[in-house]
Amino acid sequence: MRALLALVIAVTSFGTLGVAGPAQAAADQPWSSYPSLDRDPLGANDWECRPTAERPHPAVIVHGTFGDRASLLDALSYSLKSEGYCVFALDYGNRATGPIEESARELDEYVDRVLATTGAARVSLVGHSQGGMMPRYYIKYLGGETLVEDLVGLAPSNHGTTVTGESGSTQGCESCDQQAADSAFLEALNNPDETPGDVDYTQVVTRYDEVVVPYTSGFLTGDRSTNITLQDHCPANTAEHLTIPMDRQAIAWVLHAFDREGPADPGAPIGCL
Repeated sequence: MRALLALVIAVTSFGTLGVAGPAQAAADQPWSSYPSLDRDPLGANDWECRPTAERPHPAVIVHGTFGDRASLLDALSYSLKSEGYCVFALDYGNRATGPIEESARELDEYVDRVLATTGAARVSLVGHSQGGMMPRYYIKYLGGETLVEDLVGLAPSNHGTTVTGESGSTQGCESCDQQAADSAFLEALNNPDETPGDVDYTQVVTRYDEVVVPYTSGFLTGDRSTNITLQDHCPANTAEHLTIPMDRQAIAWVLHAFDREGPADPGAPIGCL
């Protein structure tokens, strides 16, 4: 588990930016002390942006565990901005290692700021890994069901992962234990209704996910929910957990979900890109 988390840290926190030293950083300090690199993803966090009639819902990007607001998210952010969305991205939870309940409260405050600044009535959320699951706590418990139009999860940890150690083994990462497949946190979150509120839920997963295992743990049930497996639409797609937010096909599904009433249409002609 520690080797896997070190890989996640190395790629999400440093690998895309070419900064040296993640292995040494992991050895010298606890994961919970990692700072954000304090960089916005391309096109995001223009607080002068105002929604249009065509794009009335600002897009808020939610990073995953050990990430920050820019980690792996430039392509997604730039694509949303290019399609006319006001795009925002936040850092939360000490690189999302803190308790998920507290991270959801940070998201709650951030969404309130986005809505107050832009004048929009609702936002559309897209999150990677924990970032696709954590907003469901905000929706279920913190009033987000009236403020969220869409939630698109990219390899979301909705039902957790079997790739984990014993409880407490991930010292400095409380959210890691909460994302274990049998955690009490997920049991409460997923019952009795996985998809509460007047929200459109779309889950985009990959068969090559090596972090959320099995990859079907990302699926949700509900009348307003769609599950998309990339390889069902493009067998040659090789996206895995860390690369799915940069994958062109995955991004196309995000744009499709945001652009229509209801969750993504699994029959949409989105194949290999």
